[in-house]
Amino acid sequence: MKIKSVNLDQVAGFASQFPNDDFEEIAFAGRSNVGKSSFINSFLDKKNLAKTSSKPGKTKTINFYKINDKFRLVDLPGYGYAKVSKTEKEKWNNLIHKYLYERENLKEVFLLVDIRHAPTKQDKEMYDWIIDSGFTGFVIATKYDKIPKTHLKKHIKEIMKTLNIDDEGLIFAYSSITSHNKNVLLEQVEVIVNS
Repeated sequence: MKIKSVNLDQVAGFASQFPNDDFEEIAFAGRSNVGKSSFINSFLDKKNLAKTSSKPGKTKTINFYKINDKFRLVDLPGYGYAKVSKTEKEKWNNLIHKYLYERENLKEVFLLVDIRHAPTKQDKEMYDWIIDSGFTGFVIATKYDKIPKTHLKKHIKEIMKTLNIDDEGLIFAYSSITSHNKNVLLEQVEVIVNS
């Protein structure tokens, strides 16, 4: 799949602001410091599309990106970041919950984890929800450029064990710096959108 056009279609802080049409959506979920914004910028080949920050928890809204006027990629607020108020955290959680449980446009959810560390308890909870909701269970293991290539198998095995994944083909090691596995992921997204 070639990405010909990308538009920030909608920024939603409330469920009432979700786009009201039937474009299919693929969502990306992950912890606040997993590099989701960097991944989106790299994957869509747009430098400052998703705002990156040295402080985790920058994305406080659900951001809808329209791709090729055909479908949307959806950036969900990161979970697990401690330095926000309880009220703020609940607001994010309610928004994510509403999107994930009630959004009919949602076709697939990819979980992003940091390849350098074993997935957290919250990653496991999110992954279990993804599987229980009937989604495939794709995982993008970010920051691949930060580990020695010879350690890849070991890190992938750790992710598989922690998240209880049998099929290694569901995990994509990704680097926002080198765009490693970008074409494979683009093909996967195309398969999802066309199925």
